[in-house]
Amino acid sequence: MSGSNFEQLSRSELAILLPELLLCGHLIDRSGMAHTIAAFGREGMTAVAIEEWQLASPVYTRRMQRAFGFTGDDVVTIFKGLQLDIGAPPQFMDFRFRVDDRDHGEFWLDHCGALLDVEPMGEDFVVAMCHDIEDPTFDATALATNPHAQVRPIHRPPRRPADRKPMCAWTVTIDAAHIPPSVPPNADRMASTVAAGLPLSDIDLDDEGRSDYAGPLLSDLRFADFSKSALVRMADEVCLQHHLLTLGFLIALRTRLASTAALELGRKQFAGIAGLTAERLRKALNLGDDPAALATVLRLHPAWNPLSYTGVCVTEAEDGVRLTIPRDSGAESDGAWPAMIDADHLAPIDAMARAVNPRFAAHTVDSTDRELTVEIARAEQPFRESTEVALTRFSTGAAFAFTDRGIPLPLTVV
Repeated sequence: MSGSNFEQLSRSELAILLPELLLCGHLIDRSGMAHTIAAFGREGMTAVAIEEWQLASPVYTRRMQRAFGFTGDDVVTIFKGLQLDIGAPPQFMDFRFRVDDRDHGEFWLDHCGALLDVEPMGEDFVVAMCHDIEDPTFDATALATNPHAQVRPIHRPPRRPADRKPMCAWTVTIDAAHIPPSVPPNADRMASTVAAGLPLSDIDLDDEGRSDYAGPLLSDLRFADFSKSALVRMADEVCLQHHLLTLGFLIALRTRLASTAALELGRKQFAGIAGLTAERLRKALNLGDDPAALATVLRLHPAWNPLSYTGVCVTEAEDGVRLTIPRDSGAESDGAWPAMIDADHLAPIDAMARAVNPRFAAHTVDSTDRELTVEIARAEQPFRESTEVALTRFSTGAAFAFTDRGIPLPLTVV
């Protein structure tokens, strides 16, 4: 199935949606890691987080570089990639940058929503995130641009004093003498997924607005400056980041759990982030709570995008919405989110629907080898929020509000 579900939105609506998609991609871990801690403990959760980000981030970083014309091997290219990465959603993970020359730079976080999420859990969890996870995963992200890049801390949490700002600071150095980190196990499995190589529609260079991110590094990306065509492509790429991170999560789980147990944990992750994402999309676009609003939320939900990857069809029925999930898609082949849904496992769809209206309920209409058809209709009474969504809501990102920062400044070499 060709085309993009995001084409239905205006340029201004897409500019609102992009930071939401980046933030919700970041919150995938808030959904998955609570269950991972229960299964493996803190150290096991840390190992899973390292593996999933190491596998996913180099793949989607290179995709975004190619799509938006900022391929290179310097520090500026690394920093631009971070600005379009679900690991660093704007403002919630408030990365600030300084460029000294092509091979040297610094970044620091004036606000780190991830840190605020884990500080109440104690110093062991702070060290796990800011030391054990960040060291190998920052290098893995930089590796996508230059194998000789190294990211090293200037200072980082635990914070002393407790309100220290910036929350952390890092150097980025490119040096041919640096020995590249080893390629993580299962990198070949990730590279061979349909998601990793999925072609998406070209950006229309004649469309009004920016078509790429060539030129100087900007202090912030203002999505409203990009053309509609570029924003459609960007939205589809960010949705692929969601899928690639989840595929990395599943690969990490399957090296530690039996197949059925890994799938069960993956479904819990899916349900938690599915509901929270649907809620944020609905609020961002000022939608109602009727079937038309639900249909819009479902068409824009990262779980069902890009359309060429999932083939999922959303149609409005007389008093509800019908969702058709084909069984011959790239997402199905990869075992991504759509593949986790079957006639007996509709919890993620319920979570999405009840984020629009707590009375919505999903039920299977038809299930064959070719497709699964699910209908969502109103029940007489509202349903309670699921445990999976409630756990994900633990993050400060659940209620985070973006602000307009005005015209971004170009960052030149100091």
